[in-house]
Amino acid sequence: MPTVQDDEFGEITVRRSVKSRSIRISVAPNGLLRASMPPYAPLFALKRLIKSSRNELRAMLTQQTPKYSLYNGMEIGKSHKLVVGTSSRTSIRKTERSIVVALAPGDNLTDPTIERQVRDEITKALRTEAKNYLPRRLAYLAEKLDCHYEKVRFSHASSRWGSCSSGGTISLNIALMKLPHALIDYVIIHELCHTKQMNHSTAFWRLVEGADPSYKLHRKLLKSHSPSV
Repeated sequence: MPTVQDDEFGEITVRRSVKSRSIRISVAPNGLLRASMPPYAPLFALKRLIKSSRNELRAMLTQQTPKYSLYNGMEIGKSHKLVVGTSSRTSIRKTERSIVVALAPGDNLTDPTIERQVRDEITKALRTEAKNYLPRRLAYLAEKLDCHYEKVRFSHASSRWGSCSSGGTISLNIALMKLPHALIDYVIIHELCHTKQMNHSTAFWRLVEGADPSYKLHRKLLKSHSPSV
């Protein structure tokens, strides 16, 4: 089955059907995007649709991601914490190491508006941590494994931990900062190995195993975590 590789959304499966009258993009059961196209529609038309519909696609993926509860003392990434208190009026602010929420009487973290604002601050905190840590770790592991990539970019709307484009762009989900360091390394190693093998062949997994002998365990443990922010 043909695919289209996107820097942000990763591999998008393409299905051609005589029943399709237009190009449609949906979320597959595995959480990845898939496209349905008429038999003779050109792939560049799909790429153009992806480019013009990024906000809608991000929203579509966000709706599919599991939710989690917010609570006082919640650890955020590697160096932030959610601190919840009370005040005469509700306010939300980010400090160097904390996201501080002051709730007015009658307000709570489950209020949709407050929850959205807190999650926006969590996204900012994880993005800050990701930009400070992931490029350095990626560069270190790339040199160690003798892998070359062109650039690194960050995402948070994707349902994937990472991806590698055919042009050498490695995309990393900022939600990686929620994972143990060993699993962060596994994801980075996985994507770096794609710079040599753009597939999941035996040769690819041999490269991964050479860099991470415990990759099977790490791959299994990763399934118990969600890339949602």
